[in-house]
Amino acid sequence: MNQTLLKSIEIYATSSSEELVKFLSGLSKPTLISVLSDLLTLYMNDKNSSKLREMITAVISGYEFTTEKLGYNGYKMSAPGGTKVFCEIKPKNIDSCERKKLNGGGTFNDYTPERLKKDTQENPYILTSGFAKGRLLFILEFPFTCLKGKIETQLRRKFGDSMNRRAGDYLRSASFSFKDYKECKHLRKVYVSPHIDDFKDCVTRELYRFLKEEG
Repeated sequence: MNQTLLKSIEIYATSSSEELVKFLSGLSKPTLISVLSDLLTLYMNDKNSSKLREMITAVISGYEFTTEKLGYNGYKMSAPGGTKVFCEIKPKNIDSCERKKLNGGGTFNDYTPERLKKDTQENPYILTSGFAKGRLLFILEFPFTCLKGKIETQLRRKFGDSMNRRAGDYLRSASFSFKDYKECKHLRKVYVSPHIDDFKDCVTRELYRFLKEEG
């Protein structure tokens, strides 16, 4: 790790804000740029936290990002003075395009039939985004109902057709990919990187063709 960045983090964690300002003020502009660049690289590629990737996905998609642990990841107003439209953000980052490709997918952790009922009723928008080495390649948006069938199938496989579950029992991972919502009539390309061709090998063939289509 950049040693100046490491020192900055140490001061932030152990000293006063005045000490941090004093330390940073003594750094040259190129050094400050290097520290910020390394911090962003570290955070954008963090395997244990997707918060920064979620945040940039929300902002670019026009949603207000929320840091609440429970509930949806963001919201926007349907109209001035209107109701809130919620979103659930599913970002994915890969650090090696040789070993893995982005498939437009995501996962819902610890999912339940009760959660399916709630999501079906509220029908939040799903924002699935793809990153390669921290670089944003695409954002796709579609309503949850376009995934309902896929998620329900996995729940029935776990809990049976009755979908009755014992307390504390969950579907640990309900997954989906582009093929599960590609026919959704409300599917929208929010963002496609102008450098997507440079990352062609990082995206599955079918998804890459969709991202390159006009409109």
